[in-house]
Amino acid sequence: MERELWFRVLIFHTVTILIMLYSSAGNLDLTCSHQPIIALAGDDVILPCHLEPVTSAASWTVEWTKPGLDPEFVHVHEDGRLLHEIQNPSYYYRTRLFVDELEHGNVSMKIFKVKLSDEGTYRCSLPVVQEEVFVQLIVGSVSSPVVNMTSSTLGAVVLECKSKGWYPEPEVLWLDGEGNLLSAGPTETVRGPDDLYTVSSRVTVEKTDDNIFTCRVQQNKTNQTRETHIHVPGRHCF
Repeated sequence: MERELWFRVLIFHTVTILIMLYSSAGNLDLTCSHQPIIALAGDDVILPCHLEPVTSAASWTVEWTKPGLDPEFVHVHEDGRLLHEIQNPSYYYRTRLFVDELEHGNVSMKIFKVKLSDEGTYRCSLPVVQEEVFVQLIVGSVSSPVVNMTSSTLGAVVLECKSKGWYPEPEVLWLDGEGNLLSAGPTETVRGPDDLYTVSSRVTVEKTDDNIFTCRVQQNKTNQTRETHIHVPGRHCF
């Protein structure tokens, strides 16, 4: 009789807790960045995600997955630990949650030494409250351009700009000393087996006294720009 009574009390408390949990869950909002997160290859990056209002997720399962990946599990935190056995091998030892901040509703994930293959859409989900959101990661790669004078005539000089190791594919612009765009030939683009782009461009400029020209390589998607300046001496210097 006592055992049956104890069992009923246990069931009652369990149901009560679940009702309270799901009742409060209706007011919870799992929020991640609405803007894409941009990182450069080799950097560390945080995919921000938190609960509003502030609610402890310390005892909950937190799942970070990447749809389309096989297996899709990037980082699953359960019972106070990472479920390493189901984690996608490409993320081994490269992810972490801010465990000390779970009690404050911070379920953000950090990825170390980002790779180009990490780019894509990630899903953060909390199964116990049936909440999930998505965040996009864009990964880029950049390098500074190198500019050389390849040929020269009496009144003009040909400048060549080359830059290796870009991702995604960038564009090349030439500017004069006053920042005006110059008309150049078509940009030559080569994509290597590592998916990185090499771009090169040539422009013919007139020899003027103490003129500085700029080769600018930019990638609008990752908001990255690199540029190199070159000084072309005047006619009397040739």
